[in-house]
Amino acid sequence: MDYHAARAALEWQMELGADEPIGDLPVNRYEVAAEVPKPAAVVEPVAAAEADPVEVARQAAAAATGLESLAEIQSAYEHCEIRKGARNFVFADGNPEARVMILGEAPGRDEDREGRPFVGRAGQLLDRMFSAIGLARTAHHADEALYITNVMPWRPPQNRDPEPDEIAMMLPFVTRHVEFVNPDILVLMGNTPCAAALGKRGILRLRGHWTEAFGRPAMPMTHPAYLLRNPAAKREAWADLLEIKARLKGMP
Repeated sequence: MDYHAARAALEWQMELGADEPIGDLPVNRYEVAAEVPKPAAVVEPVAAAEADPVEVARQAAAAATGLESLAEIQSAYEHCEIRKGARNFVFADGNPEARVMILGEAPGRDEDREGRPFVGRAGQLLDRMFSAIGLARTAHHADEALYITNVMPWRPPQNRDPEPDEIAMMLPFVTRHVEFVNPDILVLMGNTPCAAALGKRGILRLRGHWTEAFGRPAMPMTHPAYLLRNPAAKREAWADLLEIKARLKGMP
């Protein structure tokens, strides 16, 4: 089997949900030596072992000079294990001059394949939702545009929820991202962005109530994936969209 065939086979297994390699034959643990000597190469420098991933992220994010620089720096961040199983680094989509910035949770399968946020079924619903109030990620004018990103730029294994420590690592990058875009309104789409921006969860309780995140007005909303599973909740989502539209009109 050549390199390309082996890689294709491995990716196929990952799509099926395999996350651990096992041998073809069973291992008799009674015949395995009680202690296996560790190779010297495993030893790492003390400084690297003691590095605080969140502090490393803060320093890295602070060094960014713009969105392009931030994307390059964040994609090179090595302390988040999720990145090892993802196909693509998913940074953002839409117009960075937009007045409305959407902060989602994490890429799914379709987003991981394309390298753009919100492109699957949930993303298509999101586009239709905001189109109903005159906003689109493809619009050129800031008043009609959307800018979309996620807390996590890499797809978590099997689409699991990001862990608190993983969110903490990404928070400095998210903070810097919001600073560079400088939107008038931030939409927190789901529990993970609420945990990152507000330090709290419970989207069904938080949704529909204006709050403040990263120094600007923020509206928590239920994720489009939730709306696909619970169509009756679309009525509440529509009310939230109308709140956003009214807030935009009332702002200079």
